[in-house]
Amino acid sequence: MGKRGAVVWLTGLSGSGKTTVAHALADELTRAGHLAYVLDGDRLRDGLNADLGFTPADRAENIRRAGEVAALFADAGLVAIAAFISPYREGRDKARRAAGEELFLEVFLDTPIEECERRDVKGLYRRARAGEIAEFTGVSAPYEPPLSPDIHISAGSVEETVDRILGLLAERGVIA
Repeated sequence: MGKRGAVVWLTGLSGSGKTTVAHALADELTRAGHLAYVLDGDRLRDGLNADLGFTPADRAENIRRAGEVAALFADAGLVAIAAFISPYREGRDKARRAAGEELFLEVFLDTPIEECERRDVKGLYRRARAGEIAEFTGVSAPYEPPLSPDIHISAGSVEETVDRILGLLAERGVIA
């Protein structure tokens, strides 16, 4: 179809805005005539990764599988928008290698944990702090922030974030 694919990997704590940004980006790409698909943790854990828990090994395998799927989509000419906490640098690095350096954009949504907790409609942080959820990233499990993401977002609107991602996609020749 003459389109060049890519992987936009959104990482950050639960509640950082990954899914919101992912869907807004997909909408903008689709309006501009590009094929885009959002992969997120909930969607993959209900199907492909239903056999995985939340141990460090299972989290690593979850991200490995997500990275491979995203790379396949990019190879087919889609912009795969991966919205995953992806707490470990090693997992994100593997996803980058699967897609290829030029086709992988790591976007770090660096939202303070206090804001993530304020946005938490499911009450996950409250439950994690009460000890009801073990291995919860940012509370009882680690999050390793990216050392040099392609885009680092620490403030701004969803629209501004989407515009920055679109700008980098255009710079890399993925979109016009």
